Amino acid sequence: MVSAVSIREVAPRDGLQNEEPIPTGSKVRLIDALSETGVRRIEAVSFVHPKAIPQMADADEVWQRVARHPDVRYSALIPNTRGAQRAIAAGFREIEVVVSASTTHNRRNLNRSTDESLDDITALIPLVHDAGATLEVIVATSFGCPFEGDVDPDRVATMVARVRADGADRIAFGDTTGMATPRRVRDLLSAVRPDLLHFHNTRGTGLANILTALDLGVTEFDASVGGIGGCPYAPGASGNVATEEVVHMLHDMGIDTGIDLDRLIETAELAEKLIGRTLPSGVLRAGPRSRLV
Repeated sequence: MVSAVSIREVAPRDGLQNEEPIPTGSKVRLIDALSETGVRRIEAVSFVHPKAIPQMADADEVWQRVARHPDVRYSALIPNTRGAQRAIAAGFREIEVVVSASTTHNRRNLNRSTDESLDDITALIPLVHDAGATLEVIVATSFGCPFEGDVDPDRVATMVARVRADGADRIAFGDTTGMATPRRVRDLLSAVRPDLLHFHNTRGTGLANILTALDLGVTEFDASVGGIGGCPYAPGASGNVATEEVVHMLHDMGIDTGIDLDRLIETAELAEKLIGRTLPSGVLRAGPRSRLV
């Protein structure tokens, strides 16, 4: 088993996009609190059209107000070239673009086919690189689609080969609706290897999938404090794996994350107050004994 794992916190973007909109100041409080937990990567905002994702309409203001921690790398998600231009203008140097392996989901999410999104990615990579930024391509619905069902690992591998040839800096696989299982993780990673994995816990398999991926040598994962998140354009896409659950498990296994679990739990409690509902995290429900000693 590996000795260290890197976690990217995605609650400010992936988490909040699936909640009722909260005030800009609350988003800033959440990001600033996460920056003090020891997490070294935070997906802060996404630059999407406000009619598509109204929860992210204040992305520019949020980013301007964040107290940027010198030890934290902040990134922004974009859907297309226009989003990349906005992210670059805002000063981001780590940018993520999403494309779905499923054309039906891609049309629901981005209003275009998968091939059209891949063509756009081909065109925007030089734009991102010329600005001194890096581009991570996230392949959504990598483990299955709620509209089309199973996704052939070879299809994902073909997409990865294309974007790598076009100059993408990093590859991530997204389990958009929690369809992944350890078997599906092994099948896909046997065909093609990503830099990072993003699991949802819709069907309760998130931690099992992370353990399977660790066994296969993957050491970078997304997680969302409190377990918030989901996809507005996919039915039944409930929350991501909870960051505090992942950290609790890894630390108990002797795997370092660099994250202070107590401060992370406090931040999950803050997120619960800011959002105004009970969050799904099992660690939050467990109380003080969830804090490893």
